[in-house]
Amino acid sequence: MRTTKSARAAQYVALAAYLVFLAFPFAWLISTAFKPAKELGSLDPTWIPHDPTLQNFTQAFDEQPLLQAMTNSLLVAVSTALVAVVIATPMAYVMARHRNRLAKAATGWVVISQAFPFVLIIIPLFLILKNLYLINSLLGLIMVYVVWALPFALWMLVGYVRAVPPELEEAAAVDGAGKLRTLVSVTAPLLAPGIVATAMFAFITAWNEFFFALVLLKTPEKQTLPVILNRFIGTEGVADLGPLAAAAFLATIPSLVIFALIQKRITGGMLAGAVKH
Repeated sequence: MRTTKSARAAQYVALAAYLVFLAFPFAWLISTAFKPAKELGSLDPTWIPHDPTLQNFTQAFDEQPLLQAMTNSLLVAVSTALVAVVIATPMAYVMARHRNRLAKAATGWVVISQAFPFVLIIIPLFLILKNLYLINSLLGLIMVYVVWALPFALWMLVGYVRAVPPELEEAAAVDGAGKLRTLVSVTAPLLAPGIVATAMFAFITAWNEFFFALVLLKTPEKQTLPVILNRFIGTEGVADLGPLAAAAFLATIPSLVIFALIQKRITGGMLAGAVKH
């Protein structure tokens, strides 16, 4: 019993240390966002600002088109998540339920494709989008993000589909349901946690992505939030720390809110659709 209690105590200590490690950058970001310029340049930094101010937020919005960039990022991220899930769900179902050589080859390609570096594909990708007149276009960026998110989305959803008992689908077939009806009414509700988790992954990937957006978007009114955040760093590499921290703090809020909302759905939807009506 003593060993068990000691092991449990060690686990809690390790978990607490890990949480502190994760929370430190975010806490320091919030502190920096509310510090006035004189405290940012102080040689004796403090956690809590002595004279908190909203000047950094005002300056950030004055210097860069943050609101437009947030709108662009939200449009791109939501569109990427929705399209990736709509495409990946039926593909994952086929790959999970029909385990032939083609499905195994597709799974292998999905894993290998994740090893491709961005630099390897950016030139041919740029030429393709140029021929399609999709350079400096949010639609072109969404297409790139969907293609980039699909392999991992497929890999995630295949595991969720395989966890769904085939007996439920067989029972639906006995009741006269076709493949499409079975997928929509029986399998999809059970896949809800996986679909939500996959959509969240695609959203956060598109929301945070910088390299493709930097190369493909040219005008400020089309650029996404990560590209605009980079503008707070001067040509000599000196960052405008206060406004940058304020803008970065605002950029983290949508991801945190969406994760908080989706986390409940992931937990609550685990057994959704398991009851046969």
